Amino acid sequence: MARVYNFSAGPAVLPEEVLKEAAEEMLDYRGTGMSVMEMSHRSKAFQTIIDEAEQDIRDLMNIPDNYKVLFLQGGASQQFAAVPMNLKKNGKAAYIVTGQWAKKAAQEAEKYLDVKVVASSADKTFSYIPDCSDLDIDDDVDYVYICENNTIYGTKFHTLPNTKGHELVADLSSCFLSEPVDVEKYGVIYGGVQKNIGPAGVVIAIIREDLIPETVEDYVPTMLAWKTQADAGSLYNTPPCYGIYICGKVFKWIKKMGGLDAMKKHNEEKAKILYDFLDQSELFKGTVVKEDRSLMNVPFVTGDADLDAKFVAEAKAAGLENLKGHRSVGGMRASIYNAMPIEGVKALVEFMKKFEAENK
Repeated sequence: MARVYNFSAGPAVLPEEVLKEAAEEMLDYRGTGMSVMEMSHRSKAFQTIIDEAEQDIRDLMNIPDNYKVLFLQGGASQQFAAVPMNLKKNGKAAYIVTGQWAKKAAQEAEKYLDVKVVASSADKTFSYIPDCSDLDIDDDVDYVYICENNTIYGTKFHTLPNTKGHELVADLSSCFLSEPVDVEKYGVIYGGVQKNIGPAGVVIAIIREDLIPETVEDYVPTMLAWKTQADAGSLYNTPPCYGIYICGKVFKWIKKMGGLDAMKKHNEEKAKILYDFLDQSELFKGTVVKEDRSLMNVPFVTGDADLDAKFVAEAKAAGLENLKGHRSVGGMRASIYNAMPIEGVKALVEFMKKFEAENK
C-alpha cells in the first residue's frame, strides 16, 4: 500500500528518508550485528548515538553551554509534576492557561504549589492567546508557565509573555524544532517528541543549570529529580534508546534541510496554503483568531457535525488520514508538522475544494 498523507496530531508523520534509513539499519546498526533496539545503553555505540543527538539539537537551537539537555521518559505529562517539584522555592507559580494541556499542567502543579492562573482563554474555547504584556504576577512566584503551541486548539504564542523577571517554563511539545527559538528567554523548555521529532516515548528537556536543584523535598521520586538524570547524562536508568536514535536522525534531517530558519520558512509556506483557502472558503471555517494561528495545527469546521463526519470519512478514503478534530473542539484538524511535505497540504486543499463544490 502507498504511503498516506498523515495529518495526525501525534504520534505523527516522520520524514520518509529517516524511516528508510532506520529500516536499513534495523538488523545491523553500522556493523554491530544488532539493532539499536537490542543494544545496551551502556555500549560505546549507543553512547555515540546519544552524544551526537545532544550535539545536533544544541547546534540546531543554539543552546548555550549553561543549559542541560536531558532525554527523558514519561511523556510531557510527567513533567507537569516534575516542573513544580524541581522549581519549588517559595511554593507559588503563575500559569497561563491557553488549552487542555496548560490546564492539566496547572491542575497537577496544584498538588505541590499554590497556583495562580494569571491569564486564560477558556472563555472562548481557547480560540485565541490572551494579552500577556502586563500580567498580575506576584513578586514571589517561582516561575511562569505556558504551553507555547496548543495542539488541540491550533493557537500559538507568537510573542512570549512578559514574566516580570520570573523564570519562563514552556511546554513546546507541538512546535519543537519548527522554528528558531531564543533559548535564553526560557528557564526550562520541554516537550514530548512524538509530534515533530520522533516516536512516542521520549521527552526532551532543556534546563538552565542553576535551576536544577541540588536537593528536592523527600516526597520527590528519584526519577523525577532533574539532577538524577542531569548528573548521569540521561543514562541513570535505561532510556528510550530507539526513540532517541530516531530523534537523532531527525535532527540530522533538519540540519540537512537548512536548520530551523529553513524549517520555519517551509512551515509558513505550508500553513499559508491551507489558511488562505480557509479564509476564502464558503463551507470551511478556521476556528482561531488570525493573529494567534499555529503553523503546526490547523482546526477547521463546516458548522454541521454530519458534514464534518462525511468529510473525515471521504478524506480517509482519498488517502488523507487522521483529520478528525479533537473531541473538545469537534470538526477537523490538520496537523502539518515539519515532516508533512508541501504536496500533502496541497492535496488536502484540492480535496477540500472538491468536497466544497459537491456539498454546497
